[in-house]
Amino acid sequence: MSSTSQKHKDFVAEPMGEKTVMALAGIGEVLGKRLEEKGFDKAYVVLGQFLVLKKDEELFRDWLKDTCGANVKQQGDCYGCLKEWCDAFL
Repeated sequence: MSSTSQKHKDFVAEPMGEKTVMALAGIGEVLGKRLEEKGFDKAYVVLGQFLVLKKDEELFRDWLKDTCGANVKQQGDCYGCLKEWCDAFL
């Protein structure tokens, strides 16, 4: 990933704790609400799905698209954010 957003940098800079799903890069208010409606209200719940999918980029992107309608850029931003967070904290 050549450039990352401030939101991405802020997320990967510290432990996840109780951050909302909208703290994830690529997930704004609309996608965040869709995820919350399906039970993915916290960033750590999305992280759980990311790990269940074995950090596989294609599977995670497909899941995000199917679950909340994320576009290609949003999928990539969210994947990159979680992957970098895992690399730093797991």
